[in-house]
Amino acid sequence: MDVLGYAQIESFTTLDGSQIREWAGRVSLPAHNQSLAEATIPVGGATTEHYHRSTEELYLVSAGSGRLAIDGEEREVVEGDCALIPPGARHKLFNTGAIPLRVICACAPAYTDEDTVLTE
Repeated sequence: MDVLGYAQIESFTTLDGSQIREWAGRVSLPAHNQSLAEATIPVGGATTEHYHRSTEELYLVSAGSGRLAIDGEEREVVEGDCALIPPGARHKLFNTGAIPLRVICACAPAYTDEDTVLTE
């Protein structure tokens, strides 16, 4: 049985500049078909715009607020909002709030830097 607690997860920085804690995926628990992680973006920070060649991604805002841009369309996001990011869609997340923006990220297939293409 594979179980990993939040306190056991070491953070790392992904290609887009996010600080990530991965519960399951290729970095932590041996999940290959999907991954589950938490991204933290500091106040005033943003990810680097990017897309994933084959990965579908879900963002669930768990704390804070921000602005999400997907393929040129922008929308404010707050705690409890969930966004679908299809493969190939350029996206960028900005923290526009007063606290760190925390987003649960689910990816299928599992996140890899090799599937990520920076666009800025």
